[in-house]
Amino acid sequence: MYRMHDKRDVPQRRGLRRFAPGGAADLHCHCLPGVDDGPATMHDALQLCRALVSEGISTVVATPHQLGRYDGRNSGRQVRDAVDALAATLAEQSIPLEVLPGGEVRIDERVPAMVRSGDVLTLAGRVYLLLELPEAGYLDPLPLIRFLTREGITVVVAHVERYREVQRRHEIVAAWIEAGAALQINAGSLSGSFGREAERTAWRLIDQEFRLLVATDAHDSRSRPPLLSRAAELIEARYDFQTAFRACIENPWQILGRPVSPVMSREEIEAGSVGPHP
Repeated sequence: MYRMHDKRDVPQRRGLRRFAPGGAADLHCHCLPGVDDGPATMHDALQLCRALVSEGISTVVATPHQLGRYDGRNSGRQVRDAVDALAATLAEQSIPLEVLPGGEVRIDERVPAMVRSGDVLTLAGRVYLLLELPEAGYLDPLPLIRFLTREGITVVVAHVERYREVQRRHEIVAAWIEAGAALQINAGSLSGSFGREAERTAWRLIDQEFRLLVATDAHDSRSRPPLLSRAAELIEARYDFQTAFRACIENPWQILGRPVSPVMSREEIEAGSVGPHP
């Protein structure tokens, strides 16, 4: 169950602009209106997009659910058309947010063929696939990870900390990493928004320095808002600035093929010298 955060327990909220003056990228977000369990209307979608911008996010990959209970809906073409419509409305409303097409793809034996046909989407058309597993019943993704890796596709396992089997045996992700996968953690999990087990597992995965990134998995501006700046601040408080920068800023931009400048010092970052290369 998602639990709303309490802003009072973080004394200083300076936002992502301190970590990325040039803007951050969110690789998992349900921002398209009327396609899944994200915003129901264009008005709601715009509210969410404004919240993303307020966080300091400049680029978002729209990742509506594909396959699973949305099988037969949200085809690649439908998602791209919805992204174009949202992008046009954002431009009309002068909301400075780039929207790129993607999908949160439920594990399925048809995934390799559907990636080739374009019926399911990789992140921004690149070689990374955001893969969703069942939260309760365990379905081992390792064979699919290995197959897609051989095909030149890197699996990014969505909200990995929320899966019960990973919560029970977090060490199972090591084989996924070895096979070529990366892990995505929800920003809200780091502050307990998805329960204590998801929070504990998220921090344990960061502790072990697995190949991972943090994304919002936001669904709206109120009950499932983007919390990426909060996550970056919490990671910095527990570890250091560069760990937060790597998980929340550097790794997402690298997946989009837009590497950020090397982190030289906190002072240079706060002065605005670090951001995505054009």
